[in-house]
Amino acid sequence: MSTMNLTLLTDFYELTMMQGYFKNPTDQTVIFDAFYRRNPSDGGYAITAGLDQVIDYIQNLSFKKEDIDYLRSLNTFDEDFLDYLSNFHFSGDIYAIPEGTVVFPHEPLIKVIAPIMEAQLVETAILTIINHQSLIATKASRVVYAAKGDGIMEFGLRRAQGPDAGVYGARAAMIGGCIGTSNVLAGQLFDVPIKGTHAHSWIMSFPDEYTAFKTYAKLYPNACVLLVDTYDTLKSGVPNAIRVFREMKESGIELKNYGIRLDSGDLAYMSKQARMMLDDAGFTDAVISASSDLDEYLIQSLKTQGAAITSWGVGTNLITSKDCPAFGGVYKLAAVRDNETGEFIPKIKLSENTEKITNPGNKTIYRIYEKQTGKLKADLICLVDEKFDSSKDMIIFDPLETWKKTKIHADTYELRELLVPVFLNGKCVYQSPSVMEIRDYCTKELNTLWDETKRFTNPHEVYVDLSKKLYDIKSSLLEKLSTEALK
Repeated sequence: MSTMNLTLLTDFYELTMMQGYFKNPTDQTVIFDAFYRRNPSDGGYAITAGLDQVIDYIQNLSFKKEDIDYLRSLNTFDEDFLDYLSNFHFSGDIYAIPEGTVVFPHEPLIKVIAPIMEAQLVETAILTIINHQSLIATKASRVVYAAKGDGIMEFGLRRAQGPDAGVYGARAAMIGGCIGTSNVLAGQLFDVPIKGTHAHSWIMSFPDEYTAFKTYAKLYPNACVLLVDTYDTLKSGVPNAIRVFREMKESGIELKNYGIRLDSGDLAYMSKQARMMLDDAGFTDAVISASSDLDEYLIQSLKTQGAAITSWGVGTNLITSKDCPAFGGVYKLAAVRDNETGEFIPKIKLSENTEKITNPGNKTIYRIYEKQTGKLKADLICLVDEKFDSSKDMIIFDPLETWKKTKIHADTYELRELLVPVFLNGKCVYQSPSVMEIRDYCTKELNTLWDETKRFTNPHEVYVDLSKKLYDIKSSLLEKLSTEALK
């Protein structure tokens, strides 16, 4: 997989449109925005992820001889266009919100400024990379939030939709806050912790459960978490685990990173009973880990029931984001450069569905924080040439219900621009942090949200407003197009 050439990872119509632009040259430089319209799982936010893979894709974007030969075999493309593709490279600019950032609907996660053929080609790959990893990172952050400080391990590789989804899903899950993954390849590629215990088959391959536990403990005395539900959790599994722990202690082995794992049954009841048994035996620091089709809702419920679980293994429902299997990111034209003036002319897409009407122009995003608390107050989408001064009052308003206005008093807020340059004139100018550094950054980002925004049911909505200048341009374009439609 790592050596696969991704240049043809695109929809066929991107190439047919490219040939159309090639045959009808306009020398247009355009702006496309990649954004999404709704938060996953009806949540209050999303986490952006996948930028490092987008960078790798752009840097390696070139048509090899075998790609040209394949396209020629389709009898769709002319030789002059294929000659152009054989020398293709990306020459434009890309701006992006860094991975691990909390984001909201309609904000450009990635902005591409490039000749129209180049900007068109990269659409599909950018979306498939960003959509998948942002989805899993968001899901992981929700699971981590439900655990309230307990460790979450991602171990969904065998249930992922293929190897790539398993590997990059594990990467995204780490960004979202997981403490480790069972995926060894992800551990190697991204330098993240790998963790795991053993399967029921380990127990079943021995004459009895006690022998299986004892053998495992001898092999891994410093990482001895025993799966206790192969036969009878409370009558056999936990007592045999306690017996092994006692023998380890008596032989002088310092017990650390040890405990039990539950993978079935009533996890709340089983964990509380197991906790009492372990405590009565003197193993008060033994970990109780749980798995078994967990997600944020079940973990939250188990926590409410007082389950004595402090470590959670989450697989299928995390790696597939089972309740919300698609992120829904889109890639829309926002502006076209006038070759005479060099100015970008805003473009807008209309729709019968209000949320599908795009925001025009060459835009950036400013995040507004409350100075006193450090909490996120609102985001402001504006034009790149707009400047704001936190020493002055700011009035923001809802772009749909414009009578809803908020006055933010001078010196009570701080501003941060979210979009940063990644490629300029085709050259990468951005150095991606390590996955663990992105994870730490993401944790800080999530701490800027109020708990009301992170709750799972009817979360508080963070306002994403338009600047007055951008709002006026959008309104003018809508009025102009609606008037023309009546002619």
